[in-house]
Amino acid sequence: MKLDKNKYMSQKFLICCLSLLCLTFTACGSQKSQELSLGESNAMPSLPEGEPIPTPSVGEETETVAEENRLELSGMPIIGEREVVDGKMQSYLTGQWMDEEKARRRPIAVMIPNNAPALPQYGLSKAGIIYEAPVEGRITRLMAMFEDYDELEFIGPLRSSRDYYVYVAMGYQAIYCNWGLARPYVEELINRDTVQNISASVAGIKKPADEAYGRRNRPGYSKEFTGYLYMDGLEKAIERLNYETEYDDTFVPQFTFIADGQRAEYNDQEDAVLIYPGGKTSNSGGYGVYNPYFEYHEDDQLYYRYQDDKKQIDEYSGEQLAVSNVVFQYCHGEVRDAKDYLAFGVHGEGEALVFTNGKVIPATWKRYDGDNTPAKFYDKEGNELVLNQGTTWICTIWDEYGEFVSYE
Repeated sequence: MKLDKNKYMSQKFLICCLSLLCLTFTACGSQKSQELSLGESNAMPSLPEGEPIPTPSVGEETETVAEENRLELSGMPIIGEREVVDGKMQSYLTGQWMDEEKARRRPIAVMIPNNAPALPQYGLSKAGIIYEAPVEGRITRLMAMFEDYDELEFIGPLRSSRDYYVYVAMGYQAIYCNWGLARPYVEELINRDTVQNISASVAGIKKPADEAYGRRNRPGYSKEFTGYLYMDGLEKAIERLNYETEYDDTFVPQFTFIADGQRAEYNDQEDAVLIYPGGKTSNSGGYGVYNPYFEYHEDDQLYYRYQDDKKQIDEYSGEQLAVSNVVFQYCHGEVRDAKDYLAFGVHGEGEALVFTNGKVIPATWKRYDGDNTPAKFYDKEGNELVLNQGTTWICTIWDEYGEFVSYE
């Protein structure tokens, strides 16, 4: 999947013209160089688990859920409007059944380092969505969306913010949690009233929440990888800052999930068992340093995560990270300054690859309805894609390095 260089250069010329006119910056967000809205606050194009429960066999609520699950999208039965059954509801992040209180509450979006000196991370196996994108130094950083975190004492380690992560988090109505920030590109954005932020006290943060953070004793680790988000302090900070804890009426779920007991079948699509966001050879697109990949296991229909040819383990569970779906979202990226700070177009539209049930589906993504709605994913005919229930891992692919992506 290669970038159309002619279209790309045309767009670069257009961006320069627009900047001279002091208009809103835009950037390419797809390999076809489609124009993106990249946000408002940047110096350059600126740019939310539970176990499934048996559906009861009697009762009016049961009939309602069954009716909703018969709704179809692309010929597949899907979860429709959420209903409460015996105090349980299906998550908007994963489609899985969980306590109603957890399913209704806004997730927390937690910034977590992914470089080797920081591993293993703690708590990632409890995340509903894991978002991965490149940062300076050409490594990647994670932002994990948690709604089911009550069993955790802490999550981490924590790292600093970049604006494209904030914009993504806003699309989930998430409470954004970070320790540090790239001030030139994040300070104005993260301090807006529209961003509900739980941040450690650092320069550039107007409403710090130090009660949510603390350091763990990690012998042999650098201090920067010892800061953690503590759940008891998080709850205190949310209450003190008077943040809303439930989705509001404008919330738009990102994914549509297959109905209970079904699999999202794409039998006409190509098989993909091993998938490499940065390919198998070193590259500068963010995934080339530690060469992560996912391996699909047909026995449990999960994608297992590897990094540096090793299983990526969650310290909390002691098990390898595994997810139900993997998404490669191609976004235009640029280097902002001499410190190698990056920017990615996370609004507009672009190309995508969606991996589910052992298949790869060529797709597109679109996000045109503002910061408070997420990107949605569609097949080449314009139909919204249906995913399998469970955690989804989204990899931002730097469009200009998309040629390195591979699967087999």
